[in-house]
Amino acid sequence: MKILKIEFQNINSLKGTHEIDFSAAPFTSSSLFAITGPTGSGKSTILDVISLALFNQVPRLGRISKNEILNKGAILTRNQKEAFAQVTYESGSGVFASLWSISTNSNNNLRDYEMQIFDLATGKALDLKKSDVPAKNEELIGLNYNQFIKSVLLAQGEFAQFLRAKKDERGELLEKITGTGIYRQVGIRAFQKYKEANAQIEDRRKEIELLQKELLDEEQLKVLRKSFQEKEEQISPLEKQINELEKSLDLKKNIRDQQRQIAEQEKLKLEVEQDWKKFEAENILLQKHEEIQLFAEELRAWRSHTETLNDLQKEISLTVQKEEEVEKGIFNCLKEVSDFIQANSAAEEVEDNLQRFLKNIQQLQQARKEKLSSYENLKRQFDLEVREVPFQLNGDLEASEKKLLEMQFLSRKKLEGLSSCLENIDLEEAGEEKLRLKRELEKARLAHKKFGAIENLSAELLKNHKEQEELLPHLQSLPKDLELKQAQAATLSERLEKLQLKLQNQVLQASLEEHRAHLKDGEPCPLCGALEHPFATDLPQQETGLREELKTTETRLKDLQSKIVAEKTTLQHHEQRTSALQKEAQRMEQELDLQKSEFKEEFSEFMTAEEVNWEELCAGYEEQMQQLETHQQEDRKLKAISAGLPLIEELKLVLEEGKGIKEQLDSLYTGNNIQKDCLDLQNRWTEFQHNKKSLARQKADLEQKLITRRSQLQELEKELELKIKEKGCRSISEALERLLPEARYVELRRQREELNSRNKEIRSALKTLNAQLEKLRENEVEATSEELEQKLQEKRTNLKNITAEFEELRWKIRNDEKLQARIKKIEQSLQSEKQHIRRWELLNQLIGDATGKKFNDFAQDLSLSQLLRLANIRLKDLSDRYKIDKPEAGEDDSLVAIDEHMGGQRRSVKTLSGGETFILSLSMALALSDLASKNVEINSLFIDEGFGTLDPETLDQTLTTLEKLQAESSKTIGIISHVDSLKERIATQVRLKRNGQGYSSLEVTS
Repeated sequence: MKILKIEFQNINSLKGTHEIDFSAAPFTSSSLFAITGPTGSGKSTILDVISLALFNQVPRLGRISKNEILNKGAILTRNQKEAFAQVTYESGSGVFASLWSISTNSNNNLRDYEMQIFDLATGKALDLKKSDVPAKNEELIGLNYNQFIKSVLLAQGEFAQFLRAKKDERGELLEKITGTGIYRQVGIRAFQKYKEANAQIEDRRKEIELLQKELLDEEQLKVLRKSFQEKEEQISPLEKQINELEKSLDLKKNIRDQQRQIAEQEKLKLEVEQDWKKFEAENILLQKHEEIQLFAEELRAWRSHTETLNDLQKEISLTVQKEEEVEKGIFNCLKEVSDFIQANSAAEEVEDNLQRFLKNIQQLQQARKEKLSSYENLKRQFDLEVREVPFQLNGDLEASEKKLLEMQFLSRKKLEGLSSCLENIDLEEAGEEKLRLKRELEKARLAHKKFGAIENLSAELLKNHKEQEELLPHLQSLPKDLELKQAQAATLSERLEKLQLKLQNQVLQASLEEHRAHLKDGEPCPLCGALEHPFATDLPQQETGLREELKTTETRLKDLQSKIVAEKTTLQHHEQRTSALQKEAQRMEQELDLQKSEFKEEFSEFMTAEEVNWEELCAGYEEQMQQLETHQQEDRKLKAISAGLPLIEELKLVLEEGKGIKEQLDSLYTGNNIQKDCLDLQNRWTEFQHNKKSLARQKADLEQKLITRRSQLQELEKELELKIKEKGCRSISEALERLLPEARYVELRRQREELNSRNKEIRSALKTLNAQLEKLRENEVEATSEELEQKLQEKRTNLKNITAEFEELRWKIRNDEKLQARIKKIEQSLQSEKQHIRRWELLNQLIGDATGKKFNDFAQDLSLSQLLRLANIRLKDLSDRYKIDKPEAGEDDSLVAIDEHMGGQRRSVKTLSGGETFILSLSMALALSDLASKNVEINSLFIDEGFGTLDPETLDQTLTTLEKLQAESSKTIGIISHVDSLKERIATQVRLKRNGQGYSSLEVTS
């Protein structure tokens, strides 16, 4: 994965739009660059842009949302309304651009962020939701967010601390750096899982112990069972005695209840006798009614006939009144009809006169409607004819006609002017001429576009040749300078080895000073075995300036090696760039020849294309097409006006005829619906006539019914007079007074029957209850109820006590049986649970503890071994002197550096110089990048922290190392620092400067 370009706008303090293109100069000639600037100028913002565009996260804030931006004031530059961050990168899947953006709406409220991915091979956006973009980037790059941060951003300062840390501290730091805290959580979870499972087993064991304490021994159980049997034998006789006593008490109670019921019935008998006395008066009325009940129907019929005669007389009076009202209505309706048709009308001619008036009005309305329809049709025809003209009829047809004539005159004049401008155009074939001009315009535009492409390609080719000419002197001089410096370096290296050997001999001689004091002539030396010891007393004079000379030589050699690495890197980049330029120039020359050949073949009429003014040529074609279009429009307009003028004359005639019809119609009828008005008058007249005839028939019928009813009433009176005299009544009215209403008669008869029934029921009940009482007294015992109740209470108390003791004994026996069964069930379950948690017990023994330290230490030791293996591979590329190893028993807790130049001597990293520590920590950071990226090739690195603490010599050595790394790996490496020394050593820089009001600016220099 390689980052090709970074683009962003209004991110943090960097206001405005900025771009860093790693695929263009100066980054193409030098892939090692520095990001410099004072503290707070926005150096880390560049890294935020990368992670934000790819994953919507930044290392300092985590995941970004609208609320995060509003609450913390992060990402969006102060007082700005929009921002975006875009990263273009190359991976195994192709070249892609990932975009993150946010903006405000018209109310200055912040919208939610948006994310997109563009495939630059097709130029199209991938069809993704914004929430799916980070996962898609992870898939394309091959790294998730945490892996990407560890692989691309190398904070070597953490590893400098890691190298010197003690074992416990080193584990915590490694856990933090590698993000492998999951192992600690696994260890803690294994411990907790076993603890939870084992706690359940311990609870079961304690439960068994508690249950066993509650169990009875064999002797106690034997005594309980014997007592249980004795109590069971005592219960049965007591229950029998209690049952006998309860029966005797129930019998006493039944006798008392029977006596109470007899007393109640006697009371009811007295109440019935009193009710009969109260009912005596109603009973007399009931008897009188029953005497005349045989001819009650005739009496009721006489009363009904009398009422009917009165009703008929009333109806006849009402009918006469209605006849008078109908006659009045007929007179008023006839007058209204005469007024409506504007002529006098006889009663027998009303309907015919209304029909003739209706027909006349309808004919006038139809004639007016036809004229209106003709007017509308002519108006529509007019609008259709003049649709090409911006003209509409108004109410004044005379004014409209005048305006149309003026427009006709102006249109003819305009056509004459256009025809003179288009004298070279065949106006009779305007359509064909228009197509010809369009084809010539399109061809001219296409020729202009292709000629512009040829000019652009020629300019690019000229720029390519110029860049090759600029690189040529460097390619010629650098190999010679490099060969000279390599020879000087070989001489200095040989000189350095001799000085180091000489210094080692001096050190060795100094360490044997104590042995020299004990040497004796004739006795062998323990080191070399010599018998003579000439230097035992007189030591040779040592050279005191050897160390200074060695240091000076080392410094010169380092400077020279640094320059060699820098020149090699520069030469390699120049060669690569020259090769790329040559290939590109060859491709562009072929493309240029092809484009020229195609242009010559396709546009032969433009052979002197350099002299053609393409803009004027295209403008001329466009002007002719516009004039031709205007001529066609004006010609259609003139034809439309000529067709519309005769139609206005026809409209004027139709309008005049319609006005005459309307005046005639308004003089006869001003209503809205002639059909409805005529029908309403006719219906009213018909209704009055119908009512008049109907009332006459109704009056005749009523008079006939009155005569019939009078005759029937007289006959009925003769029959009733004989019957009522036999029952002692003086008149029909007196007989009717004796006759009770049917409902009252039914009610009084019901009351009489109810009193008789109650009397019979009470007498029967008294007889039955007395017989039952005698039978109950036959089985009654002599003892009183109080004596029986006392005996029953004593027996029940005795039974209750014995039963309680019996139940308690039975509960104890059953409880003991339940406890034994429960203990057995728990023991069986316990065996199963022990087998089930066996794996958790083993896992806890292997990796579990309360803090997770056991498994974390084991996992971090494996991680450390892997990290050190990868670090030593990287370190071998950076320096052949050191290797990093874990401390052995007896050594300091910090990591160990193995010095290969000192015979594999093991040294604590605490003894290393600043530059040596930086090389080791950088190798560790690169190793973590390898570990995090696994099989993904990372070709973009950003190294942060540490440069401000280095002295000039170490800083120079560090930069040499990074140049070597960059030259050998072809990676793009960015160094983030505010150290001024970097400006002199690294030519390509991304400089950030603080401006006023808290904003910063960005500039790429070389």
